[in-house]
Amino acid sequence: MKVVGRAMSTYGRRMLIIQCDAAQLPGLYSEVMDRRTKPVGKIMDVFGNVKTPYALVLSHGPCSVRPGEKVFARETRTPATARSGSIRTTAR
Repeated sequence: MKVVGRAMSTYGRRMLIIQCDAAQLPGLYSEVMDRRTKPVGKIMDVFGNVKTPYALVLSHGPCSVRPGEKVFARETRTPATARSGSIRTTAR
């Protein structure tokens, strides 16, 4: 489990914007947890500046994380069949 960054704001009831640390940037679809290790949601998008990226988290239910709180991530491995952009070569 590693620190993702700090919650910046919420959008609607289920979206959370997080300001990430570029050195600790988690992968897409990583599980995000609060300081009590309670699951919050999954990272759906990473956007913004390269030095200070932001992440969009889609929460499982109404968002319980308040702006300014630290959030953490647990890396989840994406199966090879679910990855987009897989390159397959065929012999001719």
